[in-house]
Amino acid sequence: MFDPSVRAQDDFFRHVNGTWLKSAVIPPDKSRIGTFSSLREKTEAQLHVLVENAARTRGDADARRIGDLYESFVDEAAVERAGLGPLAAELAAIDALPSTDALGAAIGRLDRLGVDLPIAFYITLDGRDTTKNIPWLAQGGLLLPDRDYYLVEGDARFAQARAAYVAYLTKLLVLSGADAAAQAQAQAILGLETALARGQWTRVEGRDPVKTYNKMTTSALVPLAGGFDWTAYLAATGLAGWTSEIVVRQPSYLPAFTALAASTPLPAWKAYLRTHLLHAYAPYLGKAFVAARFEFSGTALRGTIENEARWKRGIALVQQSAGEALGKLYVARHFPPASKARMETLVANLLAAYRESIDSLDWMSVATKQEAQAKLATFRPKIGYPGRWIDYGALEIRRDDLLGNVVRARAFEYERQLAKLGAPVDRDEWRMTPQTVNAYYSAAFNEIVFPAAILQPPFFHAEADDAVNYGAIGAIIGHEISHGFDDRGSQFDGTGHLRLWWTPEDRARFSAKTRILIDEYSAFSPVPGYPIDGALTLGENIADNSGLAVAYKAYRRSLGAAPAPVIDGTSGDERFFYGFAQAHRGKSREAALVAQVKSDPHSPDEFRVNGTLRNHPAFYSTFGVGPGDRMYLPPKQRVSIW
Repeated sequence: MFDPSVRAQDDFFRHVNGTWLKSAVIPPDKSRIGTFSSLREKTEAQLHVLVENAARTRGDADARRIGDLYESFVDEAAVERAGLGPLAAELAAIDALPSTDALGAAIGRLDRLGVDLPIAFYITLDGRDTTKNIPWLAQGGLLLPDRDYYLVEGDARFAQARAAYVAYLTKLLVLSGADAAAQAQAQAILGLETALARGQWTRVEGRDPVKTYNKMTTSALVPLAGGFDWTAYLAATGLAGWTSEIVVRQPSYLPAFTALAASTPLPAWKAYLRTHLLHAYAPYLGKAFVAARFEFSGTALRGTIENEARWKRGIALVQQSAGEALGKLYVARHFPPASKARMETLVANLLAAYRESIDSLDWMSVATKQEAQAKLATFRPKIGYPGRWIDYGALEIRRDDLLGNVVRARAFEYERQLAKLGAPVDRDEWRMTPQTVNAYYSAAFNEIVFPAAILQPPFFHAEADDAVNYGAIGAIIGHEISHGFDDRGSQFDGTGHLRLWWTPEDRARFSAKTRILIDEYSAFSPVPGYPIDGALTLGENIADNSGLAVAYKAYRRSLGAAPAPVIDGTSGDERFFYGFAQAHRGKSREAALVAQVKSDPHSPDEFRVNGTLRNHPAFYSTFGVGPGDRMYLPPKQRVSIW
């Protein structure tokens, strides 16, 4: 994988991954490839065996549910025969809307079906009182990747995306039989979404946990944003009896939306709701709908040439609809107890290194350090799989009814979430399935979660050299821990409450450090003319920066007094940094990179590696980086936070 023509001191990402980058070909059904996607492919193949076995043997109720759902997806002939029949009632209801006054009930009803709408309703913990769940309202309803795709003029890429979107909407209308003036209706939808985009907050504004926490009673929605039937909306969402409070994430957006709800002609709203419903279910309709959605979402927006094989899309549906049932099978087959035990040791060592790191900070006061240590002490690691699985007993799956299965699965999950209101908070619940190649930190629950699927090569080798493990999975563990102390996570305390536990002076010093990091990443452009948004990616960049630093400390700590072995002529420190760079190996299509910098809080792979290493002192000493080298940053410009 190493490219000897590129010096480590000039471009470490290409020095380590350059040979792979030159030879790797992005498959026609992918917009990017890399270490994460390779492991996802491996996991997907493992799941394929499990699902087909479930379909064949029809074992217990969950196995039958999994097998029947998968079989309903791969039976293309049955899907073609069904046509739009299973959606006929919903399409008729949209056509029958008498006036814009009926939008409240319509949007609330479609929300249950998983349709992307101008207001999104969900349930999670109350940021100021994490002993209870509460409803939240947020902006939504845009099918292009970001508001910039609607609002930025003079950009050829965004203009092409808008044109492709209008063509897609037109196709959905024609395919569903609403072909009278379909293109004009599609243009009206684009105009409506553009107006919605003008009223929406940017992604950077949406990262502020204080500004996005606006608790009010449901009765306060009417004076805040009149002209919309909130009573009918709340009744349709299942909140008719909810007389307590609700959190509004973007309060200035609601009056902008409700003004549009009243002023936009009814035919435009009907076309909008029809196309958004069809977009949500296009992957489960006939070939023409599948092709139309892929041509837009896959090719036009991300440059992907071919759709994935149908069996892969079938596996994805099972994961979305009965993920933990499939996860139980996956864990039993592919996650040995020894992997969990080794991971627990790694996590404990990373947490210990983080404790030592906090104590050694030269920019933080004793009072704030004590608060930080108190938060770290309450971190809850979850490794591999949940201790209690979701009960899918109420989910009805029929082997010959794909669209009905999707509707019922979405309704099942909706009702499962709705049942959280008024119930004790379940702190054992997972928000990723065990077969997910990823990890996460939850500020509200103050937990770090590492699903089983990420705990395998190349991220984690149960029997491999510690240096590589700490550089790969160790940096990922450190990354997730560090989210508890990034620009957002650091505003929550150890109980998950949104509370400022810093002294003003320490917060100012922290902000000064993060300002440098924002400027550093904003200077990177993965595609000419499309720079990284250093403010949008700040939390992930802090986590990369601090995660690598604490992983390195944990690695050195694991050695004790013993020297690291030299293996194949490389030192332990060299292998540590090689492991980090290989973990973030990746290659993307240009269109996908543009979509990423506009909508994704993660920096592209190249900059996650080089941007992080440029700030790390041990990287300089390990590889002899000095003035004149492209990886070099003067000491005063380097950022070390945690």
